[in-house]
Amino acid sequence: MKVRNKKWTEEEFLKVREEVLKSWKTGSSPLLNFEVSIPYLKSLPEKKNMAYVLNEAKSKGRTLVQPRAGVASLDKHIELLQKLEKAGADALPSTIDSYTRLNRYEEAERGLEESNRVGKSMLNGFPAVNHGVEACRKVVESVNVPVQARHGTPDSRLLAEIVHAAGFTSNEGGAISYNLPYAKSVSLEDTIYYWQYCDRLVGYYEDHGVRLNREPFGPLTGTLVPPCITNVIGIIEALLAAEQGVKNITVGYGEGGNFSQDLAAINALQDQTEYYLYKYGYKDVEVTTVFHQWMGGFPQDESEAIGLISMASTVAALSKATKMISKTPHESVGVPTADANSMGIKASKYICNILKDEPCPVSDRYYDEYYQITKEVDCLLAKVYEVGEGDLAVGVVKAFEYGILDIPFAPSNYNAGKVLPARDNKGAIRILEFGNLGLDEEIKDFHRRKLKIRGQAENRPVSMQMTIDDITAVSRQELIGRPRKDK
Repeated sequence: MKVRNKKWTEEEFLKVREEVLKSWKTGSSPLLNFEVSIPYLKSLPEKKNMAYVLNEAKSKGRTLVQPRAGVASLDKHIELLQKLEKAGADALPSTIDSYTRLNRYEEAERGLEESNRVGKSMLNGFPAVNHGVEACRKVVESVNVPVQARHGTPDSRLLAEIVHAAGFTSNEGGAISYNLPYAKSVSLEDTIYYWQYCDRLVGYYEDHGVRLNREPFGPLTGTLVPPCITNVIGIIEALLAAEQGVKNITVGYGEGGNFSQDLAAINALQDQTEYYLYKYGYKDVEVTTVFHQWMGGFPQDESEAIGLISMASTVAALSKATKMISKTPHESVGVPTADANSMGIKASKYICNILKDEPCPVSDRYYDEYYQITKEVDCLLAKVYEVGEGDLAVGVVKAFEYGILDIPFAPSNYNAGKVLPARDNKGAIRILEFGNLGLDEEIKDFHRRKLKIRGQAENRPVSMQMTIDDITAVSRQELIGRPRKDK
């Protein structure tokens, strides 16, 4: 196996870097010279550095709001981000186009040229690699808050080089979360290697006095992912990043819909990430959280969509998540306009401001969920280390090969795809089919009991039909996919 969870030496990193920078013409920019990029990053004010902004928000118990957004041309992308900042965004994205995510830079170049010719975006995001460092710096210098690259790229090495040198102080993704939910035929060994490079790049900057943020992608497929699976993968990616020298990590969680379970999950994620980083020797890593608003099907009615956004914002604010990724009331229609995106930001900000001084509400159900999630995460992570014989990177590859880790509905050939989730009678996400998921029998019995109670309440067998009904329920103004009386 070619990957191990071991920090790359500076010599190894710099040797690979020579080849990475040759992979597209913008990699030859003199602005990528560390003697240029390090002073530039150090010159940025703290208000433009994601790590500092997140740490400040965490210390104040405040939830920041960040949208998703990105268009092809530089001027229109800047104009879009300025509108979103004006709407109240505390941090800004540059959502990267699909060609760049697949390292198809020639096609991204043609899309950029066509976008500039017709005056509208012909790409579904911002082709940062094609724009290069100088143009990306113009993005950073045009706004007054931090900018982050958000994408879905299995091999993000050149993209990471360009955006960090340009002043993007955060890069989203990881070896698991930007592979299995997005790609079909990319091996985990490859993506662990690619993302070790991205994290070692951040570690190199850290070694030279530049604080940068890394953010694993929490929601994964965004469809009924049990909290134990999303949380353990976030913790794994945080541990892999820390080994390469990353010092500021934001772990994420996608809204599941059950109030108690979501509150417990985001708080358990914060606590267990800190615990495991400390346990494995990474005692100087700053940990924050990001809560993703509903990633499933959205209602078509704009008012209902705003209601769903507001519900998510309530959970984020009460859980004291450090940051929240907002949605728009036009999610079910297609790519949202700047105005629709601004509506989502304003609704989210309003709720977060109203609830900023409200403590997290705890109850017996909250504590039950918190205990259950932490127990399941402990069990899964122990299995990963066991099959890896103490090496986390090796363990991740083997765990997915054996189905010990398994992401529901992920398209990858390297994911077993045997885990099937469903909601229980209170709306919490449980596991209906376990495959070979690395949970003990006591935990499995807990899930079976919860789903049996729902089956009895609905007078139907516990089956995959529950899963199907649950997937479409929210778009029909329901959380649990109950049998419909009109059928």
